[in-house]
Amino acid sequence: MAGTEEAVEPATRSGALPDWVAAVVTFLSSGAVLVLEIAGLRLIAPYVGITLQTNTAVIGFALAAIAVGAWCGGAVADRTDPRRLIAPLMVAGGALVVAVLPLVRFAGSWLTGADAGSVLLLAAVAVVVPAALLSAVPPMVVKLQLASLAETGSVVGRLSGIGTLGGIAATFVTGFLLIAVFPTSGILVGTGVVTVLAGGAVGLLLRRRAGGGAGRVPLGLFVLALAGSLLAAVAPTPCEAETAYHCARVVADPERETGRVLQLDTLRHSYVDLADPTYLEFEYVRAIAAVSDAAAPAGEPLSALHLGGGGATVPRYLAEVRPGTSSLVLEVDPGVVAMDREQLGLAESADLRVRVVDARVGLAAETPGARDLVVGDAFGGLSVPWQLTTVEALELVDRALTDDGVYAANLIDHPPMGFVRAELATLRAVFPHVALVARTAVVAGDDGGNVVAVASRRPLPTDAIGAALGGHELPWQVVDGAALDAFVGDAEVLTDDHAPVDQLLTPYAAPGS
Repeated sequence: MAGTEEAVEPATRSGALPDWVAAVVTFLSSGAVLVLEIAGLRLIAPYVGITLQTNTAVIGFALAAIAVGAWCGGAVADRTDPRRLIAPLMVAGGALVVAVLPLVRFAGSWLTGADAGSVLLLAAVAVVVPAALLSAVPPMVVKLQLASLAETGSVVGRLSGIGTLGGIAATFVTGFLLIAVFPTSGILVGTGVVTVLAGGAVGLLLRRRAGGGAGRVPLGLFVLALAGSLLAAVAPTPCEAETAYHCARVVADPERETGRVLQLDTLRHSYVDLADPTYLEFEYVRAIAAVSDAAAPAGEPLSALHLGGGGATVPRYLAEVRPGTSSLVLEVDPGVVAMDREQLGLAESADLRVRVVDARVGLAAETPGARDLVVGDAFGGLSVPWQLTTVEALELVDRALTDDGVYAANLIDHPPMGFVRAELATLRAVFPHVALVARTAVVAGDDGGNVVAVASRRPLPTDAIGAALGGHELPWQVVDGAALDAFVGDAEVLTDDHAPVDQLLTPYAAPGS
């Protein structure tokens, strides 16, 4: 039996790839799948937003594609010479990585919205087929490299480890470097082209070593890659700029010459009047302005902290109506800050500063007891980032405020208002005085949209807030006391250990109402 194994091994190894080529093919194929997964999320975000469901759909479909591709690739390798399939699969997978860009952008024109159907369909289009084809390559390489059962463990383990390293490298390089330097379109086209060229080179190598049908790649696959690249260049895109977190653009208001709207992904995030900082288009911004109007005597400067920047509408308003106000804006996205400066006329000074940092991290660095006003207006997709909604986060807000300071937070939800009720319950666990500012239909449970939650350690000036709402021509009401008790009901308190914000939130079309 030993003699038989020795006779088979040289013949088997003669058809294998050089070890370094096998390692490169496995590393590249696995890495390309992870690049596609990360870039795919950003690719579909302009049409369906960035939510927990979006992340779940992309990750879930990518894992399903990896499983199906690996399973089928291994099964086919046992029935067909892998040397005939490795190169075509790499070229086809790379070509489709390029092709998903125009496919998603054309399909996104009809599938805009955060409903589950649009999310699932776009996520599937973005990742499933190319990820499955590329995931079929590593098991075929393993099959090709095996010379005898005696080395099965070392070959499978080595190539499996190399494939995992490829995925890890792709994840870190894409997340920390590529997205910061290149647009999503460039990342996908570049990854696809590199994979296609690598597949072509492997095909040439296999043809020289084995001859016959080994390594042959149908010309149509190269044509597909070229066509995908050309379509990518002309595919419609809603982005003016791709920031570190968003597909962003600034849109002029056709009805107001100096009006500008900052749009992030699917949402109208901010409205800025370049000539008049006191012009407040969105109702929730007027509600926050009313709270700030009632927080101190008219014209008195405040020390304000803003969690989330957007177009910096509220800081500009405070600077205009309360000269001398000191505002610090915590904005996580440097690309949004750049658009504020370049297109929305944001002029920073000693009184209006912007810090690029996650708001929770920035809160932790705040000097205790220094802020008269904290404004919460940070959004990740359709919801407030969960780390800003918890008891622990609100305790940091409380710590940053003076004894008379006020916290005003923009929230969004739809009936049954599960998230808003939970956030109000969480606020009441930290602050002794809490109120809700909202439209009557929202309070009655008949409608949803933006609301503003207000909290403080001092009794809130609810009458003054109501009067200020009228001054801003806003037919909202202030709810506190027994009415607020009834609205909140038995809602749970959110903590860092359990804050199911996305599950509590009922999807809503746009925050700029």
